[in-house]
Amino acid sequence: MSHCKKKEISNGAGANGRKLEDLFYGTVTVGERGQIVIPAQARRDFDIETGDKLLIMGRARKPGLMLCKIDALREFVTQYMEGLRLAEMEVADELTLEERDTAE
Repeated sequence: MSHCKKKEISNGAGANGRKLEDLFYGTVTVGERGQIVIPAQARRDFDIETGDKLLIMGRARKPGLMLCKIDALREFVTQYMEGLRLAEMEVADELTLEERDTAE
């Protein structure tokens, strides 16, 4: 299960400096109507509340699903796009400087 917030998993540390094994919340059973119950601790840790919209994603021919709060994904994509815009501006500035240097 993922909440799409940036996590550092180096040196065995996960979200909020917790150990990777602390990010496992147990198992759930799929009911007759395909419903699952997200464990209470996971809901608290990832601020999932009644009425929140979750995006469910999977990869073709790969087992497993990922749950992500749509608001968190939207925030991540916005920040990603801003970073991409800044990187593109930096590259454009470097190209402009190189063009000036070769013209002189």
